[in-house]
Amino acid sequence: MKIGFVGLGTMGQPMVKNLSKQFEVHAFDNAQKTIEDIQKNNEANSLTLLDSIEELKDIDVLILMLPNGRIVRDCILGTHSTAGALNGLSKDAIVIDMSSSSPLDTLNLDEELKKSGITLLDAPVSGSVQKAINGTLSIMVGGDASAIEKVNPILKTMGSVIIPTGKTGSAHGMKALNNYVYAAGLFAVSEALLMAKKLELDLEKFTDILNASSGRNVASETKIKQHMLKNGDFKGGFGLHLMAKDLGISYGLTEKLDFTPSLLNLCFHTWQEATKNFPPDADNLEIYHHLQNEYQA
Repeated sequence: MKIGFVGLGTMGQPMVKNLSKQFEVHAFDNAQKTIEDIQKNNEANSLTLLDSIEELKDIDVLILMLPNGRIVRDCILGTHSTAGALNGLSKDAIVIDMSSSSPLDTLNLDEELKKSGITLLDAPVSGSVQKAINGTLSIMVGGDASAIEKVNPILKTMGSVIIPTGKTGSAHGMKALNNYVYAAGLFAVSEALLMAKKLELDLEKFTDILNASSGRNVASETKIKQHMLKNGDFKGGFGLHLMAKDLGISYGLTEKLDFTPSLLNLCFHTWQEATKNFPPDADNLEIYHHLQNEYQA
């Protein structure tokens, strides 16, 4: 299979590197510097870096790792001023959107691609940059079962856990809600640490109690001692602004649901406020300092 890959950011680069070890890959990114950097370190004869999206030709499987569903749509279908990747897809091609897109955007794009006989799978990932480098990401996949089976060898070059989730859009829905639940856990952990500090509790011991008890979550297990306690670097490997974006996806679903969960509402607005006070490259763990500043004000 001839594979196209669009989006060579922090996650996309290691993903495409692993993919090109087993498949012929034609890759593109809007950032010219990104292309130049990869070209310097490109050791795979099976990886071809393109100068424009129009150079994608006869692609059997197109993978996208982009910031959001709107950009994914424009990349595939084009805009009033730019051509899209659709023209370079082969008959009966499969498109895999591995971005953190809104499931509502995914469903709309699916309807458009069906008109051209193209199958859309949504396959967002869970895991750190290191897992992308190691090829051990968890990948959720929504869409046609036979199409998922066909691209399974492709997905396995990038992830060690592949989880079919059901109909098209379901994986993006589950990814968005998963990130909301993680944010809520980090929110609770941050507030509990601030309270424990005010009470002059031993924060190391408190963390041990959390992780041995019902308060345990991913934030308590992998962030507190590793990154958040005294002299911590507060660099957990995921951006504050990215979390705000992902919470925006979950929050955006509330119109369709006709109700707004109160905790989601709190998390969404808290992260939106935090992004105003921290630089674009701030880590998501800075939510702790945002809350600290809020409660000291």
